[in-house]
Amino acid sequence: MLKYDFLIIGAGIIGLTTAHALKTRKLSSRIIVIDKEEAPAFHASGRNSGVLHAGFYYTADSLKAKFTVEGNRQMKAYARSKGLAVNECGKLVVAQNDRELGQLNELLRRGQRNGSNPRLIDEHQARELEPNVRTHQKALHSPDTASIDPKAVCRALKEDLTGAGVEFVFGAKYLGHTGHVVHTTQGDFEAQRIVNCAGLYADKIAQDFGFGKKYTMIPFKGLYLKYTKNTTDVRMHLYPVPNLKNPFLGVHFTKTVDGTIKIGPTAIPALWRENYDLKTGFQPTEMAEVLFYESKLFLTNAFGFRDLALEETRKYDKKYFIGLAAQMVRKIDPEGFTEFTPPGIRAQLLDKKTLSLVQDFVVEGDSVSTHVLNAVSPAFTCAFPFSKYIVNQYLGA
Repeated sequence: MLKYDFLIIGAGIIGLTTAHALKTRKLSSRIIVIDKEEAPAFHASGRNSGVLHAGFYYTADSLKAKFTVEGNRQMKAYARSKGLAVNECGKLVVAQNDRELGQLNELLRRGQRNGSNPRLIDEHQARELEPNVRTHQKALHSPDTASIDPKAVCRALKEDLTGAGVEFVFGAKYLGHTGHVVHTTQGDFEAQRIVNCAGLYADKIAQDFGFGKKYTMIPFKGLYLKYTKNTTDVRMHLYPVPNLKNPFLGVHFTKTVDGTIKIGPTAIPALWRENYDLKTGFQPTEMAEVLFYESKLFLTNAFGFRDLALEETRKYDKKYFIGLAAQMVRKIDPEGFTEFTPPGIRAQLLDKKTLSLVQDFVVEGDSVSTHVLNAVSPAFTCAFPFSKYIVNQYLGA
């Protein structure tokens, strides 16, 4: 059995950038990345919108606020260094009424505290940027919000890491551990330090090591609907004012890296962790556990879950879904939305005692293992500085 300095579970963006940070700091370290799938970025990292966020949604004392602005800059720089496209289209957050104007001001304050670069503009200025926008008096303009191809970034990272001597083993599902030895479907691997970046299953692996006991994962399904009529009816990202009490940003217009227009995502409570559809990957035991907690949330309406679940389920109605997005523009052809993109699952951590969604990143660990428990949006944007933080604070590197 080969012995490694670091074993990383999960070849999503956080696993890849953590390996990158480790190899940058410790050139001679022996690193292996294992993943139960056959390729990197198979789940959330390869299914997200590709939006690089600018850092104005998050409270100033959060890890998200700490890493988003710098992460945005570093991810753009990395993409360009690899010859990957970056769509610097910017974003408008639009208001529908007077109450939402106050929330725009709160987003502006947060952005200014976080070192982001948002500005409050009037309706006429908004239309100069996006002729099709519809907003109430004001809008928040974020010039630094952009888009990339997340799969292309992850492929480039894997190539870099492989070239630097990092080993990858795919099809290696975590089965358990004995001390420093991790047991998988591809055999056993021993490492001085074990880093859990397993996304949807990070809580299960953490609990096997004695961490994350107070949490469970609640999966939310994100659907995007593609506008295939043209790529010109919307020029930039258009977002509604979000409900700041939960981590979801509402149905919005996204401009992808190639200029494609799509609307979404939903935040529909899923039935099991990889519940992309009803035909594949059915996990009855997992579904029972997820439904147990979702039922508790529904009955108590904790953090407004009942209202959220009922509202999100309505978005299966394509006409209703399109109608929500259409409120932000002056005109759009409903018939132009013809296909759904592959769904994604948000690995959202729930505090089992308080029945509240965990809003920020969570990392726990000791001298043997480190566990990234809540790497939700904007984790892709934050990946480079967040991983450096993990390495500095938890891995002694």
